[in-house]
Amino acid sequence: MSVVIHELCHGFMADFLGDRTARYAGRLTLNPLKHLDPFGSIILPGMLYLGSLVTGHSFIFGWAKPVPYNPHNLKNEKWGGIAVASAGILANLSIACIFGILIHLAPSLGFPVYDPVNIDAFYKITIEIVLINISLALFNLVPIPPLDGSKILYPLLPGFLRPVTLLIEQYSLIALLVFVIFFSNYLYPVLSILFHGITGLYI
Repeated sequence: MSVVIHELCHGFMADFLGDRTARYAGRLTLNPLKHLDPFGSIILPGMLYLGSLVTGHSFIFGWAKPVPYNPHNLKNEKWGGIAVASAGILANLSIACIFGILIHLAPSLGFPVYDPVNIDAFYKITIEIVLINISLALFNLVPIPPLDGSKILYPLLPGFLRPVTLLIEQYSLIALLVFVIFFSNYLYPVLSILFHGITGLYI
């Protein structure tokens, strides 16, 4: 559902800024069936999960169907496109903050104080939600197409770098796989800092 909300917010922002493509495509809905990609949302994550049971490496990767939008319909194509790309990331960070607040308020809501040795089910669920949403936000900030980071950064780059961005776009799948395999661990320190800042807990 965090991925669904991420995509939904892209669509709502585009709709707000003048592009009705997502609305006409029926994507302004919380119905996950409208957003989930059969391979990227179910088959691939399922295969990676089963592989993790065998190998012990718990890396799971997937995606949802991107919400369609036409940048030419936006009130401001450059800044509107950046706003649309940013909306999904901000949605995930907002979800993480909401559940982080719940973690802070848990004792006053009648839940036991957090115990890292014997973790209550409430904390298991809320911590997982915070981690998933911070991870989605950070990963989508990576400036490799089709991730949102590329749609935020590339319009801000000077024109002479356009050949470089075109090259990255041409080989984006390879670049993304290289990043995931060799460099995704570099996101962990940032993930840890954000998680502690939001929840007050350590991972």
